[in-house]
Amino acid sequence: MKDILEQLEERREIARLGGGQRRIDSQHAKGKLTARERIELLLDEGSFEEFDMFKTHRCTEFGMEKQKPAGDGVITGWGTINGRMVYVFSQDFTVFGGSLSETHAQKICKIQDMAVQNGAPIIGLNDSGGARIQEGVDSLAGYAEVFQRNIMASGVVPQISVIMGPCAGGAVYSPAMTDFIFMVKDTSYMFVTGPDVVKTVTNEVVTAEELGGASTHTKKSSVADGAFENDVEALTEVRRLVDFLPLNNREKPPVRPFFDEPGRVEKSLDTLVPENPNTPYDMKELITKVADEGDFYEIQEDYAKNIITGFIRLEGQTVGVVANQPMVLAGCLDIDSSRKAARFVRFCDCFEIPILTLVDVPGFLPGTSQEYGGVIKHGAKLLFAYGEATVPKVTVITRKAYGGAYDVMASKHLRGDFNYAWPTAEIAVMGAKGATEIIHRADLGDAEKIAAHTKDYEDRFATPFVAAERGFIDEVIMPQSTRKRVSRAFASLRNKKLENPWKKHDNIPL
Repeated sequence: MKDILEQLEERREIARLGGGQRRIDSQHAKGKLTARERIELLLDEGSFEEFDMFKTHRCTEFGMEKQKPAGDGVITGWGTINGRMVYVFSQDFTVFGGSLSETHAQKICKIQDMAVQNGAPIIGLNDSGGARIQEGVDSLAGYAEVFQRNIMASGVVPQISVIMGPCAGGAVYSPAMTDFIFMVKDTSYMFVTGPDVVKTVTNEVVTAEELGGASTHTKKSSVADGAFENDVEALTEVRRLVDFLPLNNREKPPVRPFFDEPGRVEKSLDTLVPENPNTPYDMKELITKVADEGDFYEIQEDYAKNIITGFIRLEGQTVGVVANQPMVLAGCLDIDSSRKAARFVRFCDCFEIPILTLVDVPGFLPGTSQEYGGVIKHGAKLLFAYGEATVPKVTVITRKAYGGAYDVMASKHLRGDFNYAWPTAEIAVMGAKGATEIIHRADLGDAEKIAAHTKDYEDRFATPFVAAERGFIDEVIMPQSTRKRVSRAFASLRNKKLENPWKKHDNIPL
């Protein structure tokens, strides 16, 4: 018996070494952790339960039968993050460059199936050179099996991808279908075709970092939701994100202890909106002053900065926040911000996370580039996302809410539950100057008359009271009491039940 136990421990030791000490040292030299070290950092200490430690590939082509490392380049299993179960796979770059084989894919598929069956999030730590060329179409089939499970798991359990090394070719499509993608600066990249192929086909000379690095995907393409300095920071932030999310679509997000008075009054908010309606201010100040302990987890911070998305807690409960940012493009909606916010709203609706919308929007960004780029259809995505969402929706209009953008930003007409406005709110079809020039076109030559008409329009319409008179605004509230009013609103909506008509699925304007 003793011999068998020793043999088991020996085999485990060999499996834990992956591609061997020399390759582990090489991984460390690049500033990267090994696949096992990453899992240890991500999960609670001692909680990891591994599957398929001894699984090996079955390939006999190109001399592959002579090297069959245990685990076949991916570590899979389950563990806990702050006591809550998650499933995880971590690709091991020290084994065949983390390349995906038929058996490597089978290991990933097994935990994807278990995660959906048992209702727990899936976290993928990606560090792979792509398909294992020696296996040919078997490897491609493996990718497609993983993709199909990504699709089936979407909206059922949260899926998080962390890109911690190369991720190229077919490998990028699995992360692309997950809910969140995070990257590590300088050591990770994603692209469908690499720099060499790009140079051959299009004659463009580009580095891997420029083509698909963290900066590219967080600022230009919006493929990634965030980028971190190193592996340790990335894994710590993923732990923090998981704390905001439910385990699956049938459970509520966790309720955390909070030490912040729900009725806290913030007098500084009374002066947040400047006297001059064209002067910008930072909407993040409002978000942090409303949130429990000022804690805000921002999603896609570096992309489409004219809209802010992320998670806060109110009375210990997760709330998704969508907010216009007057500091960037005056808070206008455009193609990029509409797409960013629409995806975030749909994620929240999938997982029963209530949505707080903070509005200061002068309209959609005008211009040929926006129209040619399809702003109509992209703007409709956000409209559609808010309109189909059945979760509790609370909206606060701080300043401008003009035209179609007023409708789009979780207005009462899109089944908003509580729609509040500050006294500084201006809810109208358009700004006073533009409206006056259309209504009083005959007086355009007379500056004094136009000024008087503009003043009349502002007094009558640049207020929240016309909308309040119609019942489109439930209450005009004091800015200082925003946290209290919003917290109470969400508390009253905890048992909200709303269902959309039966359908196979909708046809969102993609």
